[in-house]
Amino acid sequence: MPTIKKILIANRGEIALRIMRTAREMGISTVAVFSEADRHALHVRYADEAVCIGPAASSESYLRGDKIIETAQLVGADAIHPGYGFLSENAGFSRQVREAGLLFIGPSPESIEVMGSKLAAKQAAAKSNIPMVPGTAGAITDREEAKRISAQIGYPILIKASAGGGGKGMRVVENPESFDEQMDRAVSEAISSFGDGSVFIEKYITSPKHIEIQVLGDQHGHIIHLFERECSIQRRHQKVIEEAPSSVLTPEIREEMGRCAVEVARACNYYGAGTVEFIVDSNLDFYFLEMNTRLQVEHPVTEQITGVDLVKQMIYIAEGKQLAIQQSDLSIQGHALEVRVYAEDPATNFLPDVGTLKTYVRPQGNGVRVDDGFEEGMEIPIHYDPMIAKLISYGQTREEAIQKMIRAIDEYQISGVQTTLPFCRFVLHHEAFRSGQFDTHFVANYFSPEKLTSPIDTPTQHVAALVMAHLLTAPQKPVTAVSAVDAAGSQWKKRKQF
Repeated sequence: MPTIKKILIANRGEIALRIMRTAREMGISTVAVFSEADRHALHVRYADEAVCIGPAASSESYLRGDKIIETAQLVGADAIHPGYGFLSENAGFSRQVREAGLLFIGPSPESIEVMGSKLAAKQAAAKSNIPMVPGTAGAITDREEAKRISAQIGYPILIKASAGGGGKGMRVVENPESFDEQMDRAVSEAISSFGDGSVFIEKYITSPKHIEIQVLGDQHGHIIHLFERECSIQRRHQKVIEEAPSSVLTPEIREEMGRCAVEVARACNYYGAGTVEFIVDSNLDFYFLEMNTRLQVEHPVTEQITGVDLVKQMIYIAEGKQLAIQQSDLSIQGHALEVRVYAEDPATNFLPDVGTLKTYVRPQGNGVRVDDGFEEGMEIPIHYDPMIAKLISYGQTREEAIQKMIRAIDEYQISGVQTTLPFCRFVLHHEAFRSGQFDTHFVANYFSPEKLTSPIDTPTQHVAALVMAHLLTAPQKPVTAVSAVDAAGSQWKKRKQF
């Protein structure tokens, strides 16, 4: 069995730092690759070695698999960890790493290929009798046939790009009259985003929850699941708040979803860390959505409730070790939340708001964790995803985790850019979130920019009115600001007695 002594991390930001820290704990040295825009980034400073591989544009740096492999060979690395995003789900890159005699810390290229196509993934899952959303069995190009199938399924329906992700190439069709227009848009966007215009059709679940199951598999055929994550708080079909476990699943549904997730992974001979995603309707019926063949952004909440270091397990699996964890060893301990701190302005439809972090002070305290890649004075680059950090809270109960998260958000000091923290605070206080009765339409149903404007509370209004009245009715006597406030406060105390 190979032993990894040096890992090249083909990524940036907080995930690069996370992998480096775990590797260091395991006695493994690390190599950072970086673009010219990231020359002063924290992951570059933290690594044992660092190599610049190109200009700021990711197409000329972090997406250059040939340069990354060449660098790994140059520095004598044994393995490459892709993190998430960039080349993490690129089957060609995984194959090239293997052909270069290096270990790819992730699944096989064959598994990535199967699960990288939504249609191939659905076909693989269907063979294992996994519940599927009603729809086409494959890509569809005949428009009239597509209309006929849509009528059979019943509107609303969803047109989705076969090679899609992140909400691109996806269109909801409410009625037959709008089918042609939405079909044209979906195909056009799919070609623009993925170079592949193939689409498929499925029934649109009107009140969907997005719940995913974390899986781990070794190269000896052992696969386990590590329970679920609730990921329904989204904007533009991308997650903002995640939690584990879900507040609505029964033990029976959780067990069945876990079993199905393991079967999906087994269908493509999966090894490494992966996530099987499901759509859950208002009756708690669940349907297979897709599989992400990589580490997820939200993996920390699973680590918090299970005590399993997923990055460490990925490294062990890449070395060929058998899983030391059995399904029976796992249980849910407590509750964890994660909010993604994006440099975005919730008041302008979450548009990116890049700039310099004039103030950046992380919250601290028991049960609070921050995974980030920035510090005060650094710039948020325009070239990459605008996520600044992941803020994670843990408590013995969901309510405790929520209260710790609210406190942490209030203590997080960031200036220079707008962030999603005010929006996340709004969500955590909202009754729909507190009750668990929310779905992926939370933003559309409950949020508007004016909701972030904090109204003056009633006691403050009373005090302000009393101060003004005192000043207006006693002009003959000069009143200092302090004495006016004292007087108003005294009257307020008297009012409180009645």
